[in-house]
Amino acid sequence: MSCAHHVMKQGPPSVITAMAKSRITVDIDLDRQGKHVGFARLPHSVNRSAYGWLPIPIVSIKNGIGRRVLLLSGSHGDEYEGQVATTRLVHEFQAHQIQGHLIILPMTNYPAALAGMRTSPLDGGNLNRLYPGRADGSPSEMIAHFVETELMPRVDLVLDIHSGGSSLNYLPCSTSVVQPDAQNNAFDPVTLMKCFGAPYGLLLKGKSGIGSISEAATRNNILRIGTEVGGRGWIERTYRELCEAGIKRVLAYLGIIKAEGLPSPSETLLVETLPEDYVYAHAHGLFESAVHLGDHVKQGDLAGAIYFPSTLQRAPEPVYFESSGMVLCERPQAMCEVGDCLLHLARPSSTQRS
Repeated sequence: MSCAHHVMKQGPPSVITAMAKSRITVDIDLDRQGKHVGFARLPHSVNRSAYGWLPIPIVSIKNGIGRRVLLLSGSHGDEYEGQVATTRLVHEFQAHQIQGHLIILPMTNYPAALAGMRTSPLDGGNLNRLYPGRADGSPSEMIAHFVETELMPRVDLVLDIHSGGSSLNYLPCSTSVVQPDAQNNAFDPVTLMKCFGAPYGLLLKGKSGIGSISEAATRNNILRIGTEVGGRGWIERTYRELCEAGIKRVLAYLGIIKAEGLPSPSETLLVETLPEDYVYAHAHGLFESAVHLGDHVKQGDLAGAIYFPSTLQRAPEPVYFESSGMVLCERPQAMCEVGDCLLHLARPSSTQRS
């Protein structure tokens, strides 16, 4: 497929009109032409700083009229590939290279990203479960409210970079959540996922009411596509490079940057994951996997075993797959507790468009 600039009909405006105004302020003018780097100031009154605020880095690059994209990473603070990729792009992109508007938040949940944790150390908030948030809520709720009510109404597309973080490791894939109540918009998610160029494109069925950013995008009548690229609490350079190239290809497809010199996308296999594809720990212990990422397995195959070195009279307990498919994600940590996700599978999706 071609990722050349494609003109598409402008999507409908935001439907978020009656929510309270965000208490988070931005120290740069998001409507001003040019490249501007600053902070979104999250009010945070504590013993050591009565009138304090936390600095969420934000960048606005605007030049003329064109498509508008909100580029996010660090919604989960222990997911580093996106944070480094977006930081590099902040340094690379200059205003004259942009046609339209690009807003970038490398550390969207700043307290979590600063601490290197999936959830915020301030309130335990998982940002991707808190939308639409609250203007007067906890720090994580305030960030969710700010993103949905102040940033999403300004853009046509949300590009949300995730990885497995410290507790998961993914084969590189782009993602899109299929929302059953989503209205038609100007973008085809499958086209954008294939343009991103990850080897796999994971299509997820939306569950309304879980507070995800995909639900927030749906309420704003815009599309969100994302990624799950790597993990293990570190940065795989080739995956970070894939994120950068994929982001650029999507921006070039939308006409925001020029496509010259960009590598062509690799072929993307669309896959999906069902509830029975997840393998969970049934005991506290040490899990040794019997498979590797990319392996194809069948229902009933051995997934691994849980060992109990603190209770030597207890024999290792096997763990089996409840479905068939390809190993898309693994837990890189041996120590596990009941309910921890150890592995999950994917299978080819029925949606395979050229």
